[in-house]
Amino acid sequence: MADFSQEQRNAWKRRHFLGAAAGVATVGAASGLLPQVARSQPRKITLAWSQASFCQVPVPIALERGFFTQNGLDVEVLNWGGAADQLLEALATGKAEVGVGLIHRWIKPLEAGLDVKIVGSVHGGCLRLVGVKSAGVTTDLRTLKGKVIGVSDLNSPAKQFYGIHLAKKGVDIDKDIEWRVFPADLLDVAVKKGEIHAIADGDPNLYLIEKRNPGVFAELGNSATGEYAEKICCVLGAGAKFVREDRKSAAAVVRALAQASNYVAENPNESAKIFARYTPKFEVSDLQRLIAELTYKHHPHGGRLQDEVQAFAADFREAGILKKSTDPVRFAHHITQDVLS
Repeated sequence: MADFSQEQRNAWKRRHFLGAAAGVATVGAASGLLPQVARSQPRKITLAWSQASFCQVPVPIALERGFFTQNGLDVEVLNWGGAADQLLEALATGKAEVGVGLIHRWIKPLEAGLDVKIVGSVHGGCLRLVGVKSAGVTTDLRTLKGKVIGVSDLNSPAKQFYGIHLAKKGVDIDKDIEWRVFPADLLDVAVKKGEIHAIADGDPNLYLIEKRNPGVFAELGNSATGEYAEKICCVLGAGAKFVREDRKSAAAVVRALAQASNYVAENPNESAKIFARYTPKFEVSDLQRLIAELTYKHHPHGGRLQDEVQAFAADFREAGILKKSTDPVRFAHHITQDVLS
């Protein structure tokens, strides 16, 4: 399991800058989640996130536009490069109080009983599935029968998510499809070699692959459209012990990230410029286009969050990703926590 030294923690610490008071007030009013009166001494917490995931842009926005500070928090961020189950274990053991990740990666480890609660969310869908036109893979998911889909790992969010869709179309995701793993930035090389016939991944990687290979791919699925357009994607998790002992601070994190998500929705171009400092290999113009396409206005908490987790659990059980014995209603009730009520 990953461990954090004091040197590592200091290396990733970010100082916070207050946004213009008018901007903060506007976003707070729009979200209905105005900040609480800040404590005389801000609560120090550690938040783990993936700097490589552009969809998690509300994290640096909350830092640099002052939403964490406005909610009485002094947040230290850790750029998490480990596996999802390791992140969840870090939350369960208190090595970080909160963390952001994709619900599709978290569902299975949380079924195993890690002491973590999903307390909030950041945005709606960011996963896509594209087929190789020359391989006969069109916009119909059933054309994938007997084909090979390239993924970055066998527990990738896109693999799990599109496993749901294929199962709903009557495709056996274990027998009718072969899933083959390649490094994310080499998936298009595998296409050129004829080793895969489709790619399930997230942006910006898939966007850049399409940009390098114009006209090669047909889009088969996009989690920002259709039935999942208004459902969670990236969620906020917290150690259950942290929630029990300091519910007020857990609520402050949920509130700050909701305000930051609203800011991103209303200011995608400025948000892209801020995030580009964290991922300099991506052009600002590409980030602006991608951020504008996501549903940052969708970040439910409380009962609606629980309902959406329940829906995902039911889908994952139906696709064979969760155990048949797992009750989606009980499971969702157990792993979610309303900290704002």
